[in-house]
Amino acid sequence: MDAQEQPEKVIQHLPIDDPAMAQRKRRNKIRSLVAYWILGLCNNYGYVVMLTAADDIIGNTESDSTSKVRENCKYLSTGAILLADILPSLLIKSVAPFIPFIVHLRVALCVLLSASGFIAVALGGSLFISILGVILTSFCSGLGEVTYLQYSSFYKKNVVSAWSSGTGGAGVIGALSYTLLERIGMQTTLLVMLIIPAMTAISFWIILPKPSEEDIAEALEIQTKINEDELKSPKESFIKKIKLLPGLMKYMIPFGLVYLFEYFINQGTFEIIQIPNSLIAESSQYKWLQVTYQVGVFISRSSVSFWHIKQTWIMAVFQAINVIIFTTEAIYYYIPSFYIVVALVLWEGLLGGSSYVNTYYRIAHEVKPEDKQFSMAITGFADSAGIALAGMFAILAHNAICNTPQPS
Repeated sequence: MDAQEQPEKVIQHLPIDDPAMAQRKRRNKIRSLVAYWILGLCNNYGYVVMLTAADDIIGNTESDSTSKVRENCKYLSTGAILLADILPSLLIKSVAPFIPFIVHLRVALCVLLSASGFIAVALGGSLFISILGVILTSFCSGLGEVTYLQYSSFYKKNVVSAWSSGTGGAGVIGALSYTLLERIGMQTTLLVMLIIPAMTAISFWIILPKPSEEDIAEALEIQTKINEDELKSPKESFIKKIKLLPGLMKYMIPFGLVYLFEYFINQGTFEIIQIPNSLIAESSQYKWLQVTYQVGVFISRSSVSFWHIKQTWIMAVFQAINVIIFTTEAIYYYIPSFYIVVALVLWEGLLGGSSYVNTYYRIAHEVKPEDKQFSMAITGFADSAGIALAGMFAILAHNAICNTPQPS
């Protein structure tokens, strides 16, 4: 929230138990949950679409980039698109928590970046312009995640689970919509998706109610003080935030590892694993594995209202086991059925989504109120760092596997 922005005034003449006030509270609560679900959907939608389209974008590269050892194995892996889709997000996530929180400016930038990204990839006509569009989308996703999670401290804690469910929905809807709509052409599909930045603007400025002073007086008081400190003593505020980092490692390290492992799998092995004699054509298996992964993410990101897991490190252990399974499958092709791979990918997505939602759930309940906003924002750096490393490792591993003789 802008330092100068005031919350909507409480209607003082209504008694606390007045039915009109109670109805207004219920309505605002529903609006907050709906708005945060849509914001989560819109924020991650472009990111997911770019990864789902990665194989098509890479398909525009020269034929001499194809391995002479393995059939249909291109040296330029989808990990290159992953890096373009995550490095700008990583940069903005590392910077945004340390700068003053001017929410309306940030959201306006997100809308502009999202629209520009879709247009660039749709109309660019070259791999360079397409990757530039992916980069713009990445900036939007990173800035949006930091901003909306920071802003969630002004609302009831359950908006975090609505946001998380929305980001999971983005995975399913984004991957599935691209996979189905690509029949009308990538360009037309991406131009249709310009509805997403429009939905972001409507959700934030129309559906989402202003924070109520009555409901969140403490958060507003804390935010006012934070804004004053950041503007009057930026150096001291920066040092204070740096000192919080060691205590946040118990959240950030397992979180980053889970995303390192799962994105290594997705962008380093998915396009190599092609199982013949399946109902799904080999050329479409990469996209459907991405859809399956996003289904798992959506289910688990929507689960925290029913149960939560405090030992988030256990997801990193299980995801490491998945790395071994998928890497050896990409090399040796020992899994007999595509549907076994689908089941494993669903499990991989469940782990990733669980790590995300339970990490932020723990922060929402365990971190001091005055430190919560920064903690929410900086923790997003962990998953982006893990994904960026995964992109680099995926390219190296993918190329190494392309140079390995294909099993007979």
